[in-house]
Amino acid sequence: MTKRTIDYYTNIGLLSVERSVTNYRYYDQAMIERIHWIEAQKRRGKCLEEIHMLLSPTASVHEEIDVQEIRLQMRKLEKDVAMLMEQLDDNEKQKLKKKVSLESAALMQSLILILNN
Repeated sequence: MTKRTIDYYTNIGLLSVERSVTNYRYYDQAMIERIHWIEAQKRRGKCLEEIHMLLSPTASVHEEIDVQEIRLQMRKLEKDVAMLMEQLDDNEKQKLKKKVSLESAALMQSLILILNN
């Protein structure tokens, strides 16, 4: 990482810096770890604004959830389940339906509704 990048991160509030008596910048271990964390988030496709929100003390845990990724995984699972259901005969389908509790079905439906909003 370049000095210019570190200066930019400091200017936009992603990093904080301490100055020595001779005006040298001093980054403690926590800031060095934060730099690595920021770079990891950038590699995952997060923009600096999103990273800033995650670092904000008011950021909630829910902001860290990648809803799009969950939706993609759910669609894949739905396709997998549909493919498996096609392979079952009617008797096996009935047995499987009995094993899924009403609470589980309601929970899955609620999750789908929440994610589709």
